[in-house]
Amino acid sequence: MLTNAPRGTKDILPDQINAWQWLENKIRELCEIYGYEEIRTPTFEHTELFRRGIGEGTDVVEKEMYTFTDRGDRSITLRPENTASIVRAYLQNKLYANAGLTKLFYIGSMFRYDRPQAGRLREFHQFGVEAIGEKNPAVDAEIILLAWEFLKSLGLNDLKLKINTVGCPKCRPIYRRKLTEYFTEEADELCGDCRRRLEKNPLRILDCKIDGSKDFMEDAPKIETCLCDECREHFNDVKKFLTAAGVEFEVNPRLVRGLDYYTKTAFEIQYAPLGAQSAVAGGGRYDWLIREIGGEDTPAVGFAAGLERILLALELQGLVPASDKKIAAFMVANGAAAEIYAFKILSDLRRKNISAAMDFGKKSMKAQMKAASKSGAKFALIVGEDEVATSTVTVKNLETSAQEKVPVEEVPEKIICP
Repeated sequence: MLTNAPRGTKDILPDQINAWQWLENKIRELCEIYGYEEIRTPTFEHTELFRRGIGEGTDVVEKEMYTFTDRGDRSITLRPENTASIVRAYLQNKLYANAGLTKLFYIGSMFRYDRPQAGRLREFHQFGVEAIGEKNPAVDAEIILLAWEFLKSLGLNDLKLKINTVGCPKCRPIYRRKLTEYFTEEADELCGDCRRRLEKNPLRILDCKIDGSKDFMEDAPKIETCLCDECREHFNDVKKFLTAAGVEFEVNPRLVRGLDYYTKTAFEIQYAPLGAQSAVAGGGRYDWLIREIGGEDTPAVGFAAGLERILLALELQGLVPASDKKIAAFMVANGAAAEIYAFKILSDLRRKNISAAMDFGKKSMKAQMKAASKSGAKFALIVGEDEVATSTVTVKNLETSAQEKVPVEEVPEKIICP
C-alpha cells in the first residue's frame, strides 16, 4: 500500500525525535572529548567497494546488500556498513597526507536486506568511529573504551564487553585450515548456512546462532593455538591497556564478527536483556582493508553501534528522556485586524529567537485558548480590537492564570523574564 512504508523501514516521528537528537548530541560530545572528527559519506557506493572490502563469503555480501544497476549501467549498492566507505574517502581525499593518526566518527543510515525484528531494521542507523594510521594496541583499547564509555554514559547497566583476536594473514590461514578439517567431520550436523561457510568462511561457523549451542562446538579448535608471536603480543597488550583503564572484559574465543576485513582485535559490547540479538556495539582492527581497497598497508581500528538497538535498550531501562521542548508563547487573535496584528508580533518574536506559534484556523477565542493550553506554551498573547487600537498585548500566564495588558514593545521582556 502507498500509505505504508516499505517493510523493514520506520518513520521517526516528532514525538520520538527528541530521544534521537539527545543520543546524537551525546555522541558528538564524547567524540569531541576523544578527539574524533565527524565525516559524512555517500549513502551509496560502487558495489565492488563492498565486495572487496567486506568479503565475498560474508552473509552481508551474499544475501543482504541492496544492489542495483543505475542508468549508466554501473552496479551501485546502498551502504550496508560504513567502514569501507570511510576508507575509500580516506584514500580519495588523501587524508593520510596529514600524517599521524586520522580519527573520524560518523552517524548515518545503513541498509541490509534482513528479517525485520525489534531494534533490527532494513534501514538502520549506526554511530561509528575509525582510527586510521596507527598499529599500537593502545588505539584498540581507546576505541573499545570510547564505545564502552558512550554506552555507560547513557545510563545502561547489564553491559558485557567480550573481546577476542582473529589473527592476521600470517596465522589465520593455519586456523582456517584447522577449523575446516574439524567441521568437515561434523558437516552433517551443520546448518545449511554453515555448510556453505565451511569452504568460504569457516570462522563464521563459530558464532552461528543455530549451531552455536551444539555439543561439538565446544571442542572446536581455539585460535590461541595458532597465533603468531605478533598477534599474541598485540592481544596481550590490548588486555593490559583495558585493565589499566579499569574496564572489565571477557575473552570469548568464538567471537569472530561477521566481516572479512577484521585482523587481530575483535570485540562486542552486549546488553543481555535484548535477548539473542544482544550486541549493541562491536568492531575491531582491520590492518589489511586499506590495501585491499587500493591504498598502502595502513593499520586501522574502529567500531559501530546500532542506534535503534541502543534506544531499545534505553527503553527497557526507562532511560529515554522525555521531550522538554515547549514554545514560549501562543498568539490568540480575535478578528481580522487582530490576526494581522498578531502575525506581526509573532514574526517579531521569532526574529528575537523567541519561540512562538498561533492557530491559523480562524477559530473562536475559546478554541484558540484551548489550543494555546494544548501547545504547552507558558504564555498566551491575546489581542483584539482594543489591543490593536492601543498597541498593547494581553499577556496571560497559562500556568498561574495571571494576566496583564502591556505595551507591545515590552512583550519579549515579559516572556523571557516574567
